Amino acid sequence: MQPRNITKVWTVKPVQNSPIHKVGIVLEPGNWAEFDPFLMMAEDWFQEGVFDFHPHRGIETVTFVIEGSIKHYDNMAGDGQITTGDAQWMTAGRGVIHKETPPPGVITHSLQLWVNLRSADKMTEPRYQNLLSNELPIRQEKGATVRVFSGRSGDITADTKNHVPVTMVEVLLEAGASISQTIPGSYNGFIYILEGQGTFGVNKTEGVKNQVLWLGEGGTGDSEIEIIAKEKLRVLLFAGEPVREPVVAYGPFVMNTEAEIRQAFADYRAGKFANKEATSVR
Repeated sequence: MQPRNITKVWTVKPVQNSPIHKVGIVLEPGNWAEFDPFLMMAEDWFQEGVFDFHPHRGIETVTFVIEGSIKHYDNMAGDGQITTGDAQWMTAGRGVIHKETPPPGVITHSLQLWVNLRSADKMTEPRYQNLLSNELPIRQEKGATVRVFSGRSGDITADTKNHVPVTMVEVLLEAGASISQTIPGSYNGFIYILEGQGTFGVNKTEGVKNQVLWLGEGGTGDSEIEIIAKEKLRVLLFAGEPVREPVVAYGPFVMNTEAEIRQAFADYRAGKFANKEATSVR
């Protein structure tokens, strides 16, 4: 099994976007080939009214609540709530219009990742999966807890449905503890440090809170990334199979051609995003 190193490290620097919204860019959009299948990731601190009804097409969004709660509404009569430690995996597919809002007076701290869809899946039916932290499978090792949101860790596998294969795990380590996470060698991936300090990868790269660590290549078989906590550590690890297709993005729509982007806007204006066939899991 090939050990992975860390090739890049950068620090997320939040800025005040409005009186009720602060944002830090974790993955900068536009790096389509390098970050594939991931399109962008933002860390948000926001209140009611920031993310009102808005559309998406051609992607999946993965929303993780660091602190607070988010109430979700959509134009297909769907709704739900996720809270601290939970995530929602939304397949926008051919089109949804949704709203994400904290309760009145609450500042919610969250991460949202956009995952690309293959051209064959761009127009799939929308789907929602609420990944509640107290219902997810957990891998326990000495001084380590790994919550598996998608994919697998050790012998533990989540039943989350993916169009593009993605591993998403939350790793909590006590000071001095370590763990290795297996990842298919073909996957691109990164780690985001939520709390603490540690060393990462075969090259023992130092990392601290609010830093992103990009994983080096993993070869053709399975690979693994080692994480060692210098103090109590909490990280999220994401890794996914590259799509390797053209990306044309405009606002909330991500397709393969400019013509498809124009069609997305035309369908949105014509009210064609409304559909009762969206499915919900848990």
